[in-house]
Amino acid sequence: MMTQMIMLTEPPKNSSLFVKAALGAVPVPLLSQRKSSLPDRVVRLDGYRVDPDHLAAYCRATGLRFGDSLPLTYPFVLSFPLAMRLVVARDFPFVAVGAVHAENRIERSREISVSEPLDFETHIENLREHPKGLLVDAVTEVSVGRELVWRQVTTFLHQQWTSLSGGPKPEPKPEEVPPPPMRALRVDQKMINRYASASGDHNPIHTSTLGAKAFGFAKPIAHGMWSAANILGNIEGRIPEKATYAVKFGKPILLPSTVNVYADQVDGGWELSLLHPKKGYPHLTATLR
Repeated sequence: MMTQMIMLTEPPKNSSLFVKAALGAVPVPLLSQRKSSLPDRVVRLDGYRVDPDHLAAYCRATGLRFGDSLPLTYPFVLSFPLAMRLVVARDFPFVAVGAVHAENRIERSREISVSEPLDFETHIENLREHPKGLLVDAVTEVSVGRELVWRQVTTFLHQQWTSLSGGPKPEPKPEEVPPPPMRALRVDQKMINRYASASGDHNPIHTSTLGAKAFGFAKPIAHGMWSAANILGNIEGRIPEKATYAVKFGKPILLPSTVNVYADQVDGGWELSLLHPKKGYPHLTATLR
């Protein structure tokens, strides 16, 4: 079978994608069961020009510096609608609504100027089982001309029963008060609403108490990629041009919350984390190399 290529002239509107995602969550009696394999599709968007106003809104929402080059995490929000376009398809193995961002890995080969035209290509691969559900990777490559400048693997978890579910659970780690942080960070709904607007990710688990409760959260939760971007502000100006940023998301940050911020310089880069201030469990752990 040939790979289906979807060529776009502009990024899809997130609002229409979320409507599609919500409709995808409604069972249709005549529709056969969702397929157990991934559709072979690629989404391309060529010659994209960054809107400086959008970039400024993103920087305001994440606390990152607005300048002539793109923050390390910024292409994520540009490519998010491309990945969503693939995930909301009717023949995708699971429903997009309620899928959780589990891990993220960004590789940047050099800094990207605001003025450079960007070519995006996104596909989904590596559908696999996990004790908590199905994992899948959205892979995006960003090129300037023929030069690959930025690549990302976003791992989503769809919580459901799989053949790996129901085994013995690992012993919970004992809760312990974490060491004194570099600083404490207060996260509230207003900050997250600002990020939802700038990123276009209006998933109700982030913006609505009812929406969060529908997916088992007591309160709305912060976007994982908001925290992944915000924590980089602590080492801004010290991030190398050529960098690999690998993030694992732990327990979500319920809104409002105060979290402990850690940034430790180690051989070859940084170890970063956001921990619960009383119980010590991680909301985010990351390495920058």
